[in-house]
This record gives sequence, C-alpha cells and structure tokens, in this order.
Amino acid sequence: MNLGVDLLRIEDVGISFAIVGGPLHAVRRANLRVLPGKVTALVGESGSGKSVLSQAVMGILPNTARVRGRILFSDPEKPGTTQDILQMPRDGPEIRALRGSRIGKIFQEPMTSLSPLHTVGNQVSESLQIHTPMARAERKARAEDMLDLVGFPNPKRAYDMYPFELSGGLRQRAMIAMALICRPALLIADEPTTALDVTIQAQILQLLRGLQAKLNMAMLLITHDLGVVANVADEVVVMYHGEIMEAGPVEAIFRRPGHPYLKGLMAAVPHFDLKPGERLKALREVPVNVGNLLGKQTAPASKGPDDIVLSVRDLTKTFTIRKSGWFGGDHQTSVRAVDGVSFDIRRGECLGLVGESGSGKTTVSKILMRAVTPSGGSVIFNGRDGPIDVLEAEGDALRMLRAKIQMVFQDPVSSLSPRMTVENILSEPLEIHQRGNAASRLATVKSLMQAIGLDPRFIKRYPHSFSGGQRQRIGIARALALGPELLICDEPVSALDVSVQAQILNLLKDLQKELGLTYLFISHNLAVVDYMADRIAVMCGGRIVELAPREILLRKPVHPYTRSLVAAVPFPDLDRPMDFKTLKLDSASDTSTWGPQFRDEGDEDMLSPLELGGGHLVLARRTADVSELRH
Repeated sequence: MNLGVDLLRIEDVGISFAIVGGPLHAVRRANLRVLPGKVTALVGESGSGKSVLSQAVMGILPNTARVRGRILFSDPEKPGTTQDILQMPRDGPEIRALRGSRIGKIFQEPMTSLSPLHTVGNQVSESLQIHTPMARAERKARAEDMLDLVGFPNPKRAYDMYPFELSGGLRQRAMIAMALICRPALLIADEPTTALDVTIQAQILQLLRGLQAKLNMAMLLITHDLGVVANVADEVVVMYHGEIMEAGPVEAIFRRPGHPYLKGLMAAVPHFDLKPGERLKALREVPVNVGNLLGKQTAPASKGPDDIVLSVRDLTKTFTIRKSGWFGGDHQTSVRAVDGVSFDIRRGECLGLVGESGSGKTTVSKILMRAVTPSGGSVIFNGRDGPIDVLEAEGDALRMLRAKIQMVFQDPVSSLSPRMTVENILSEPLEIHQRGNAASRLATVKSLMQAIGLDPRFIKRYPHSFSGGQRQRIGIARALALGPELLICDEPVSALDVSVQAQILNLLKDLQKELGLTYLFISHNLAVVDYMADRIAVMCGGRIVELAPREILLRKPVHPYTRSLVAAVPFPDLDRPMDFKTLKLDSASDTSTWGPQFRDEGDEDMLSPLELGGGHLVLARRTADVSELRH
C-alpha cells in the first residue's frame, strides 16, 4: 500500500499506563488508516481504547502513558513528506503546529470542553490567533463565517455569547467551528452526537458530512452507535479490549460481519423491525433471579384495559423567570414547561414518553414524584391499597406513595452517593420506611443483588468500582427495594453503550414480567422506546401532540413533529439511509412548518386531542377532518 495514499496511518501502536501492580495495556498492536477526504469510523464499547488512540494521534496522552509503534501523518499541503507524530518532542513546536491547525478534534462533552469564561467567538478565533498571522478584524470575520457555516442562526450575535447561553446542539456546533476554523486535513470526532437528541444528532451528522465534502477533509469518527456509522462512514474499524478485531469498507462490514464481537454488537441494537416478544441479544447476558425477591410484594395482576394505575389530568407547570437590570426595573417572564398534559397508565403496561430536550418530559416525571409542585391539574394513583391523590397526599399517605412510586435516574454516576457502599445504598430505603430489622434488611439487599445479576459478595464495594451498566443496575435495585407498583425510568440507558443498554433493557423487561411492574419510560431514543413500550406519548412544547400504541405510532405517525422524530433515527442498515434531503431538521418543533390543522393560531378553534381509532390520539384543531388526518 502506497504510503502517500494514506492521510493517517497507525502502525503497530501499543499504549500502556504505569499503575500499581504492573502496566495496564489500553491499546495492543493497533493498525488502521484514514484516507484523504474519507470518513473512517472507529467503533467499540467504552473502555475498548478508542479515545486513548485518538489522544495519541493528537499528542495529548497523559505523562503516565507509554507508547510504541508509529503514527504517520502525510499532510496534503506538504506533498511527499510524512511525519511520525510519536517521534515529535512532547509539546514541542512540531506537534503544536499540527494540533489544532492540520488535525482538529471535537470532544464528546461540549460543556466541559468549552471555557465558561470566554465568549464563543473568542474561543473559535483562538486557533487562528495561534496558527495564522491575521489581523484581529479578519480573524473575527473568519470566525463569524465559520459560525455561519456550522449553522448558527445569527453568527454576529453568537460571536459575543457565552457557552451557557447556548443549547446542547449549538454548543456542539461551536465545538465543530473551533475544530474546523483552520481548515484541518484531518478531523477527529470523539462521540460527537452521544449526548444529543435524535433530531439534533441528525443535524450534526448532516453538518459534518456536508463540511467534510465541502472542505475535502478526512474524518476519524469515534462512536459506539452503529446507526451513525451506517449513515456517515466509508470505512469501519472495530475495537475490543484494545485490539482491532475487524476493519474494512462499510459495505463489507455491515453486509458480511466476520468477527463474533461485531455480530454481537449488531444484534444488541434495538431497531423498529423487532417482532413482538423478540429480545435484544446482549453480548453478556445478565441472569435475572427474582424467585426469592420480594415475593409477596409483586403488584396485583391487571384487570384489563380499564385498570388504571396512574391518571393524569390537565397538568400544567409555569416557571417564572425574573430578570433584573442594573438600574432596577425588574421584569418577569413566564415559561409554560407543561401545558395541559393528560394521560393514563394501565396496570402492567409500559407507557413511553418521547420528545426532544426541553419538551417537558422530565418536568412531568418530577411532578409525579412530588419533586416539583405543578401550577394546576390532578394526579390520582390507584394502588393496591386504594386511590391516593398524589398532589395532595400528606403524612402516612405520602409515605405510602413514596414506597409505591420509585424512580430510576438518567445518570448512574451522580444518582449514587460515592460515600456509601452498595449495602448502604440498597438498605437506605428500607431503613427510612422502617422495614424489618438489620438481619432481614441484609437478606433483602443480597436478594436484590441476585435479582439484578450482581454477585452479593460485592455489597461492601463503593459505586466507583463498578462499570456504568453495573451502576445503573444498582440504581434499579434501589428503586425495587420497597416493592413499588410504578417505576418512572428517566432516560435510564442514554449514558450507556449499545451492548450494556441491551442488558439493562432486557433486565427491565424481565422485572416487569416477573413482578407485574408498571413503567413510565422517558427517552429521546425512539428505537429504545419502541422495544420497551406498549403505548407511546410524544411531547413537544409542554404538550402531548400524539399518543398511540407503539405499532401504530412508529409506523403510521400522523403529527408532523412525530414524523420528524421518526425520520431522524439513524438505522444500522445500509439499505435504509437517513433521507437528509427531506428531513426538516431545523424545524421539527417549529410550529410554522406544521400543517394548519396542527397549529394553534390563538383563535376560538382551539387544539384538542382527536381520536383516530384504536387508541390513537393526535393534537389537532377540533374542526380538522379525521379521515384526512389518517392519510
């Protein structure tokens, strides 16, 4: 293979870290290439060595790292010359001339990668200041052009804004502008869309593809999302435990996967073609043992479709924002986060709640948990011991309610106390509700550990010694400790790898079946909701715009917002590429792009839920033609 052909060539690279007890080998004998103007995707689970390899290319590995091998970079602006990045002095002039100028990088978490003390324009133009002898006015003009190119609606205004004033999607765009301002030959994108909504992810992918073609730039895309890979990559490299298992063109990898690990990764991804009752195939199955778990505390069996566990009616929540000027003149603005939300959850079912960030999903869950007081509406919980008014409950009724409704949080790291052992974490709810004595509580903790597939011997460990998936299982066990009837799961798998996500989803399904649990499952990943939910409610702007059984909603969506969400899901299938041309990405929640029958024009003809048959409701004008909506 001609060396001049490859923009980046990694040869026999091994990376190890010096730790107590001998070296930790993060990468072993890695070989891969990135061709000019092409996208190479580096795929693997957390801990497989992907990010460490990208740090070696950028020359930003920590001092404790030991690296061997060669990383050859052939700059198209210097034909015939190839530089070995590993031979360059650490932080010397050669590597600094490459970093940020010829090789750019987008980091995973835009909030921690951007300085909170500097404006966006200041940070974007910093690379130009370091690498080019430009006048200040010219730098500013270039930075504004780049902000325009990455899709900022008002680049001149954005130049003077701070990162905290931007949404997650715009912060990620600012990161992309910083990485591309010097027109690098190679862009390293480390999980650039992991923390984003499905519609914003589609925008960022479309943007990266467009920029990559426009600037004739090569890209090393690090991700664990095979849907993203199928839509963007030209070549794929699969990593597992620091070793490269398989590499080749995207066609060959997806149509004829050879390595069992890659086949396992593909089988672990939830997709819309799963048959009812079909399970995800996790790489490492978690044995679920609920035989001896809270045997008498399982929820009662459902008495049919009219057996409602939770009834929510006309829920509203308005937040008041106070802005004060230098010279007094305070003025208040109010934001309606939840606007007339009504739904029922039937006993034993899983209701999915879907929507972009800011649509009001989490506010609804906090109201149900009594963490936020609503401005209006009613919530009735029909438990085993009779109905309880959730919003009015006090004293014993509230204590009972706290045991009946439990929550599994999004981030398994911040929702578990780092100062408590697993035993303390799992026994705390039992102590608060005065259940049993010390011996019976210990027995319950051990049976909870077995139920979620963790060894009971680990109960003296602290959360930091577990992986992300294991921590999320501990969070689920804590929620189950009091034998609840309703579990509210707020994005429980969004922070996890595909393979670990499959474990957690299968665990939740098994627990639901064995314990007769009822779920409210909140997520922005439609494929995950499709796998978990029986019925799905779609939220936009604080309202439920569509509600239907899952097989109807995801295959025949009626509301334009739901259609945009479904169209933005990247499939891990080369025959179903994302249709970037027809995607109204900038305007999924922009009501002006919706049909007139879905818009609230502020007149008498108000929007209300219209019944389309089969439990399918859509928010539309009262005068809208139902038969027309169905088509």
